[in-house]
Amino acid sequence: MNVQHILIDDNNPEYRNLSIYRTGKVNRVLLEDKAYKIYSSIEIDAHDYAAFFHYGFPEALNHLPFISESNNGLDSWDEAFLHNSQLALMNSIIDEQLKSINPEKKEMILLGWQDQPVGVAYLRDLDPARFLAFLKALKQFVAESETEGYDLEFML
Repeated sequence: MNVQHILIDDNNPEYRNLSIYRTGKVNRVLLEDKAYKIYSSIEIDAHDYAAFFHYGFPEALNHLPFISESNNGLDSWDEAFLHNSQLALMNSIIDEQLKSINPEKKEMILLGWQDQPVGVAYLRDLDPARFLAFLKALKQFVAESETEGYDLEFML
């Protein structure tokens, strides 16, 4: 079978409309609030979203007791909550995962494929240095959330 390879370009609106083009968000919330309220957020762009899953962060973080409707913990296409008491441990798990990322080794990953009507493989270039900068910002967001008493909501 002849397969066309498409490298995802974040500046191309056609690619942003594909179901494999995923972004996310982490919100500061208070689980004990009577009404749902977001106090602040950090965005996860499509590059960092793909890297987050490629480098195994959901699997590593799922050792924590996430609350989710699907009971899958931290997973794609789901939302999950993490209590404030777990945020310091979350950052230590991120620190441990960071050790496996070589900031000099750029990678091309397969995001998804289709067989019909024609064979297409959707690829993405990953820049580990860019992802590490996102993780630094995420760790700071998590640490501030812990200090300020917030819980986290992950919209993946």
